[in-house]
Amino acid sequence: MLNLANKITLLRILMTPLVVLLLYFEGQISCILAALAFIFASLTDWADGYIARRSNMVTRIGKFLDPLADKVLICSVLIMFVKLNWAPAWIVIVIVCRELVVTGLRAIAIDEGIVLAADKFGKAKTILQIFAIVPLILHYPLWGFDWPALGTVLLYLALIMAVISGTNYCYDFYRYTRDRKVNGTAL
Repeated sequence: MLNLANKITLLRILMTPLVVLLLYFEGQISCILAALAFIFASLTDWADGYIARRSNMVTRIGKFLDPLADKVLICSVLIMFVKLNWAPAWIVIVIVCRELVVTGLRAIAIDEGIVLAADKFGKAKTILQIFAIVPLILHYPLWGFDWPALGTVLLYLALIMAVISGTNYCYDFYRYTRDRKVNGTAL
């Protein structure tokens, strides 16, 4: 159950408090360290999937833990941004609510034997969130560049992608449940 891929996923979850703690002590050095920790944690998302597929280590627990680890890491950092006044609360609320709705729909779907797989919009949303969070974490001017401005623009793009992908998940869930009802099986 806890193969190498799943251990890497758990590492991503365990990295979350470190990133949040570093952000709590706002300062240029702690923000750089937080950005490095966040980048490392984000890279584990790629690593665990690669190892699981390549080594035939795909497990049910891995299918559950991987998206959970992404949500724990990203939502925790975004919520910390609200506390620090580095991101608008309404954007973070929309993104976190989207994650809760999609997670709930996936749980119901799995219980019914339906797989709501991540689509290209969901994957783009995650990538945009990661690319938005890193410059927002850096927060202070570094190398003469306004990192927060870049992060804010990317965060708005991530928000748009979150709404699009969330809508797709809701539509796919509706479509699957409608098709089951038409075919005589109810949820």
